[in-house]
Amino acid sequence: MLITHDTRCALDTVVDLVNTAPEDETAADALPDVPALADFIRKHEISDVGVLSQADLSGVREIRARFAAIFEAADARSAAGLINELVAAAGTTPRLTDHDGYDWHVHYFAPGASVADHLAADCGMALAFFVVAGEEERLRRCEAPDCRRAFVDLSRNRSRRYCDSRTCGNRLHVAAYRARRKEATEAAG
Repeated sequence: MLITHDTRCALDTVVDLVNTAPEDETAADALPDVPALADFIRKHEISDVGVLSQADLSGVREIRARFAAIFEAADARSAAGLINELVAAAGTTPRLTDHDGYDWHVHYFAPGASVADHLAADCGMALAFFVVAGEEERLRRCEAPDCRRAFVDLSRNRSRRYCDSRTCGNRLHVAAYRARRKEATEAAG
């Protein structure tokens, strides 16, 4: 599957946005306030964003929950319905642009759109490309029992199971190895 630079940036953004949500009621929200949202916008080099407000933070948190539902969708039809609602509500206005040293690419948000609509349009369309390509199963949640982080499986054979193989993957592999060793020791002893 060919993924353009701007689509990859949008995918990274939506995954990071979904992963800012607290995993349970004891965890902290990684977007607690407007300065944190500003840092998120700056980190992801999101263009055409004006002065941020509490309303922007509320809007971004609302679409974050809607994006999370897409990663939980049971099938392509469900994912498509959620994406359609999200993108339609954002009032998409596709236009070609070249800015900040990037070659021509498409922005889907309307000029002057709120940051929530901007993210809903651009990130929603990036996710839509996966549904169109029949690759929606690549939009996943980590399979580690104590982690539900979102990720996009871009492996060639669609085999990625963990959000990060160095943390969740290694941790589970080491735990399984230790369990096997303990079982072998108990069986031998």
